[in-house]
Amino acid sequence: MLRAGWRGKSSSGSRGGTSRGIILKSQREIELIRAAGRIVYQVLRKMEAMAAPGVTTADLNAVAEKMIADGGGTALFKGVENPQARFPFPAALCTSVNEELVHGIPSDRKLCEGDIVSVDCGVRLNGYCGDSARTIPIGAVSKETQHLIDVTRGALDLAVETIRPGMMWSDVARRMQEFVESQDLSVVREFVGHGIGRDMHEEPKVPNFWNESQRRMDFRLVPKMVLAVEPMVNLGGHAVEYAASDRWVVVTKDREYAAHFEHTLAITETGVDVLTDGR
Repeated sequence: MLRAGWRGKSSSGSRGGTSRGIILKSQREIELIRAAGRIVYQVLRKMEAMAAPGVTTADLNAVAEKMIADGGGTALFKGVENPQARFPFPAALCTSVNEELVHGIPSDRKLCEGDIVSVDCGVRLNGYCGDSARTIPIGAVSKETQHLIDVTRGALDLAVETIRPGMMWSDVARRMQEFVESQDLSVVREFVGHGIGRDMHEEPKVPNFWNESQRRMDFRLVPKMVLAVEPMVNLGGHAVEYAASDRWVVVTKDREYAAHFEHTLAITETGVDVLTDGR
């Protein structure tokens, strides 16, 4: 995920492109991204199995780091520098608990019954990146918390079902926003998805909402475009802020719970190919 004002850099090893600096991928490159995405999928499945009351987010991260290394990959997030932060990101996973939206840092914090944890994982393998996230309930959660999880996952499913070559991204983003808001929840504005390939963050920015002020940032979906689509949804208002002076962990301003789901997707001639579903 990235801040809405971010500008990505091009991936010099990829072929093809658009006037927006969006780098199209060959089928070989798409399969390399899928291979990285397969490790991400395996890690997230393991995190779902592990996450339980009494388990720490550091426990989750330790297992993820070993799985990534054993798979021949490198952790995409570890060591990433944020110009606003006081230190590079220290872990393989972002583990964001409850009101934490993104960039949660693994620690000795124990998960508790009724918590939710959004686990975001990125892997680089053979020079290409895969990125995916999901929000995991810890034990029994409240009805409104489960609704938040279901709607956020549903927004991602809606994007996958909607995407067709030739569409403008704004049409997809608008439908995602309308769906979320019809469920009395809020779509985060400050952080959005992104292109992905040799670099974790490439053009274009991929928002989960739309308004007319963004028209100049719109783009047309074309085959061989690869995007990390990641709806982020809040139980309360859409506003977020940094939790502390380290400038990493982002929380909801009203401290209501937040959820996050993400897939890496390749646009095809007829629709979309999910590259982080384990195939």
